[in-house]
Amino acid sequence: MGLLILSFFQHALNSGIRRYHVAPVLCQRAKVAMSHFEPNEHINYEKLEKNINIVRKRLDRPLTLSEKIVYGHLDDPAKQEIERGKTYLRLRPDRVAMQDATAQMAMLQFISSGLPKVAVPSTIHCDHLIEAQLGGEKDLRRAKDINQEVYNFLATAGAKYGVGFWKPGSGIIHQIILENYSYPGVMLIGTDSHTPNGGGLGGICIGVGGADAVDVMAGIPWELKCPKVIGVKLTGKLSGWSSPKDVILKVAGILTVKGGTGAIIEYHGPGVDSISCTGMATICNMGAEIGATTSVFPYNARMKKYLGKTGRADIAALADEFQQHLVPDSGCQYDQVIEINLSELKPHINGPFTPDLAHPVSDIGAVAEKEGWPVDIRVGLIGSCTNSSYEDMGRSAAVAKQALAHGLKCKSMFTITPGSEQIRATIERDGYAQILRDVGGLVLANACGPCIGQWDRKDIKKGEKNTIVTSYNRNFTGRNDANPETHAFVTSPEIVTALSIAGTLKFNPETDYLTGSDGKKFKLEAPDADELPKLEFDPGQDTYQYPPKDGSGQHVDVSPTSQRLQLLEPFDKWDGKDLEDMLILIKVKGKCTTDHISAAGPWLKFRGHLDNISNNLLIGAINTENGKANSVRNALTQEFGPVPDTARYYKKMGVKWAVIGDENYGEGSSREHAALEPRHLGGRVIITKSFARIHETNLKKQGLLPLTFADPADYNKIHPVDKLSIVGLADFAPGKPLKCIIKHPNGSQETIMLNHTFNESQIEWFQAGSALNRMKELQQKSS
Repeated sequence: MGLLILSFFQHALNSGIRRYHVAPVLCQRAKVAMSHFEPNEHINYEKLEKNINIVRKRLDRPLTLSEKIVYGHLDDPAKQEIERGKTYLRLRPDRVAMQDATAQMAMLQFISSGLPKVAVPSTIHCDHLIEAQLGGEKDLRRAKDINQEVYNFLATAGAKYGVGFWKPGSGIIHQIILENYSYPGVMLIGTDSHTPNGGGLGGICIGVGGADAVDVMAGIPWELKCPKVIGVKLTGKLSGWSSPKDVILKVAGILTVKGGTGAIIEYHGPGVDSISCTGMATICNMGAEIGATTSVFPYNARMKKYLGKTGRADIAALADEFQQHLVPDSGCQYDQVIEINLSELKPHINGPFTPDLAHPVSDIGAVAEKEGWPVDIRVGLIGSCTNSSYEDMGRSAAVAKQALAHGLKCKSMFTITPGSEQIRATIERDGYAQILRDVGGLVLANACGPCIGQWDRKDIKKGEKNTIVTSYNRNFTGRNDANPETHAFVTSPEIVTALSIAGTLKFNPETDYLTGSDGKKFKLEAPDADELPKLEFDPGQDTYQYPPKDGSGQHVDVSPTSQRLQLLEPFDKWDGKDLEDMLILIKVKGKCTTDHISAAGPWLKFRGHLDNISNNLLIGAINTENGKANSVRNALTQEFGPVPDTARYYKKMGVKWAVIGDENYGEGSSREHAALEPRHLGGRVIITKSFARIHETNLKKQGLLPLTFADPADYNKIHPVDKLSIVGLADFAPGKPLKCIIKHPNGSQETIMLNHTFNESQIEWFQAGSALNRMKELQQKSS
């Protein structure tokens, strides 16, 4: 691995320029651009076809769609070892996308690499830093003012290094990608966990941390453990109140939040054709909530229709020519198969506090009363990257229109988040936005908003028990409004709208009646709406900044006194010794998502300043010692205090520390800050029962040791007051367990074994101190 990367840098530096790695078209077919915004970068289905044929001949078996696209992007298809769930693949993704909160650290790392320009088409999308407060235009103006320093950094860094820049107000990254960049057969990586949204257009779109994005932008082959493939066979046809969202809510209930880990979810079967392209994107988007590497649908007429409506009929025509490579082979084998009859699928609502707690809408009222969950709905929220398409807004407006016809408005507060400027402009033109306002809705900015905690909520006080229903994707404790007592449920936009009109979880729109202003009872009819506008989409305002052909003269300013941005200092290298007598910063009890490790909401403003954002390290995690959040014992002073303060104290005293975690540690978003922060504050090892995929990789990238108990019961052998030693690091090797010595306060010791998933190149990251350090070492050697 190291020699191959070294060879790459030697070639790049000797040639003196950076080139996109997309090879020239191999035959005489007309070239088709990946995107209107990059007319000189072309789709290369011929290379995909060539690689697929090489791999199919080697494996001598039918291939799933996931395998075709993944293996079609192999760096060396002739020699790459391929075994699902075991080998690491070296891949060449087509492009990179970054949202503004994660792009800050990704671009800071790219700047540290010393490279002059990105090697693949890349974009930055400003969607995470806009707080929902008063409504779309006012909130956008406020965000531009508050975040001017960050937006200027991202815009100038994009211009200097060849990265396209979508300005604040353009929309949510995943909707922009679906409208402009995803296409059947693409491999795209994005610094957001919901990047799989692009699978709705038949692409393999994978959420990663910023360091992974830097690898791809630097032109280095990207590593991914060869994913297993879970097939979801869809039969029947969606109808009535059932929606695409119900498919993934049902799948989440079956697989749970970790059931998709290490696998791609591949939807297939005759039921696929009853789902719109944006509906397929919804299903793929929320696949992140079951830990899946990504999700994908086969190319079909619904995708072709969407491509045509979004001005990409030329891509659809090309995809038609290569369709055999954009669908699974007959007779292909899946590692697991789930079958769902869409004709029998009922509307679902999942929650609270976890997205895999699935309930039919017909049952939720009774379940809530039994469990003591508040049944009165304080706020209904529709939109987000998961459900903000034209079809979603149309179905919600169809429900709202019926209520208005009977003189009703929403009993609950109601908000609407358009997914993009194009969606906002089109639903304004076609009257949907006004209908949703008339029923009591507030249209927010084209941004993530409350879905990621960017919500200046005023109707309750922190600690007040309440219920909200959303069409979002996640509902972890405190995620939307920082209130741990908010019971958040996720469902489809039309169900959110119906429940907001009724104001209670006890309402089932399939069977229950509402009372109109005239005192007469009526029942809502199942909503029906066009999947795409009859007229062309209204693009709205132009919010895209093209990178200049030559950005070498562009200045990127990071003030040394800034509280928002901070240039990165390299992490220290491994000293060649075992990690002895580490203290335990915290032993975590139960669910610990990246929201628990590095909270979002008000902390988003520090995403470009590692030292400042490290003040939120693990403040949401529950300490087993006292059952409290953000309260841990300082082993050196015996006083209890905040987690970040304790970590800083250990770092100041030169003491290494570890974290002990439970199952699926680090589930949730792709934010690499959850890995950067423990590394920055002196952490060395994270030991858990199991990890979420993206977080485990992020920890490795930053020079930490993510390890798992060989025997999960050994979690109970470690206590917060113990000291730990990881021995045998001099012989650290792929597949070889490491030994952990536990030293108890009474002087006794016991030894347990820890597993890991490091390969040879990842061990080099650990030894160098981080993946970025290793990249610089290779650059120095080549020069």
